Amino acid sequence: MPAEAALDVLLQEATRRRLAKFDELRGKVTQTGEFWDVVVITAADKKQELAYQQQLSEKLKRKELPLGVHYHVFVDPPGPKIGNGGSTLHVLQCLEEMYGDKWTSLTIILIHSGGYSQRLPNASALGKIFTALPFGDPIYQMLELKLAMYIDFPTHMNPGILITCADDIELYSIGATEVIKFDKPGFTALAHPSDLTIGTTHGVFVLDSSALSEKELEYKSCHHFLHKPNIEKMHQSGAVCIRRNCSQPNSSGEHSDLKMDYEYVYTDSLFYIDHNIAKQLLTFFKQLDTLCCEIDAYGDFLQALGPGATHDYTKITDNVTKEGSQLAEIRQKLFSLLKGTSLNVIVLNNSRFYHIGTTQEYLFHFTSDSKLKLELGLLSKAFSIFPDKAENSDISACIIQSILDSRCVIAPASVIEYSRLGPEVSVGTNSIISGCCISANADVPPNSFVSSLSIRVNGKVMYVSMVLGVEDNLKKNVKLLSDVHSLQFFGFSLLQCLDLWDLRVSDQLFSGDKTSLGLWTARIFPVCSTLSDSVRVSLKMLKAVQNKSAFKLNGWKLLSIEEMLFYKDVEDMLKFRQQIYEEITLQRHTEI
Repeated sequence: MPAEAALDVLLQEATRRRLAKFDELRGKVTQTGEFWDVVVITAADKKQELAYQQQLSEKLKRKELPLGVHYHVFVDPPGPKIGNGGSTLHVLQCLEEMYGDKWTSLTIILIHSGGYSQRLPNASALGKIFTALPFGDPIYQMLELKLAMYIDFPTHMNPGILITCADDIELYSIGATEVIKFDKPGFTALAHPSDLTIGTTHGVFVLDSSALSEKELEYKSCHHFLHKPNIEKMHQSGAVCIRRNCSQPNSSGEHSDLKMDYEYVYTDSLFYIDHNIAKQLLTFFKQLDTLCCEIDAYGDFLQALGPGATHDYTKITDNVTKEGSQLAEIRQKLFSLLKGTSLNVIVLNNSRFYHIGTTQEYLFHFTSDSKLKLELGLLSKAFSIFPDKAENSDISACIIQSILDSRCVIAPASVIEYSRLGPEVSVGTNSIISGCCISANADVPPNSFVSSLSIRVNGKVMYVSMVLGVEDNLKKNVKLLSDVHSLQFFGFSLLQCLDLWDLRVSDQLFSGDKTSLGLWTARIFPVCSTLSDSVRVSLKMLKAVQNKSAFKLNGWKLLSIEEMLFYKDVEDMLKFRQQIYEEITLQRHTEI
């Protein structure tokens, strides 16, 4: 493997080539075999499905995607959550219903994007796959980036399905004459060298380390697959590889003369299934009466593969988000179905895997000197109007498709996307501002998350802004009203905040399931008639908490984040983005 600095350059060059190749296809009708036959995005519910379809339609209209391709959004069936594994099975059924026997001759990419993005809530309303990235003209979103990074795959792929997630990025470099081929039966997965700590939160491949040569590209067979193992398990299973006599980075990040052995494992990202496997999985799905539990496409499919696979994992629920009574039975059936199936691994020694699924990851990759920023060419000001005379704003802030007055101040390590900020607006460090209109005289404190949504209530468009701390845990919930004191809002007890807002703890304070009480379901965000008012009022409620002063909310119509997503008006939100886009475009033309 090359040294870190050399790898940075290799990845940068390979990534630029793929982006340029994708740019050539944007807005053009693709030739057979040049691109995917079918692109599938999954959605969690009908509201999300509609939002995705509207955004895809707009992208195609603006010629931001290759044309002549079938783009589909498939929504999970109503009822209990079925996980990305259940969603994969459902998509197979949708494809067969739509294409008949022809579906087995197609190259298909399936992008799982069906979550509510509770750890990165600026993606909750319009979807993780439509998260904006700070480069490109027009601005790239995760969808375009993923299609660009996999641009070389369809040409060297047998008919089948590539399965990936919406919030990760794989960058890799291989030799000029080498190609990545997905042409073997069974499952084929990409593998990336990672340190052992990363392995504890990913899938890990057990390969014959003695046969690994550390070439740029290697094709291997996996003995068995570990799902989010602890470090002891990695060692016991023979998954740990050792690189002898590596130079170690010193405190400034530069490599010193000190030589040490370096332990690493190969972790997962995307995987491919051929159509024979796809048909087996579809038959299995059809034989189920109803799927009532969450299946993981990685943990529950891949752990059954390879000669060393055992059924032990079928009873383990340590890494399961919500155990269903049906889960063990489904796992055992999947194990019986897939046992003996090969797991082919494409080892990419010159590669890096990135995840942008949390506010912390998002801020780090977009505003710090991260490897990803260098390799992708991420900008601090992407397709935005922000006059250079705004001297008080730090270059490490990141501005994406936004219009900022020259007198506003943006502190370091903050991201502003799809927003309009007026004079006398200051944004504190480490903050995220998304979809907002802040007209004047606003002070956004450090570590703030502010995201505005258009909603439609009784046929009328209204606005509501969620204001949180970037580290607030929207997934945390309690079952009893008496435990609400353990919930935190911006580092303060939610109970203390409710008191300042003159709100009482009751069943009516929370939407949805009354045994799942948290920031996600708390009705604390005021509904307003204008976009700028919604931010102004929500910032006042935050200021009240910080100053420990009263700001009464009991006279307002209040919604939870859960309800905001239910009532969201996608068309109006996209219209606001389009207005910003047109204004920036117009100003650019007048400057030429």
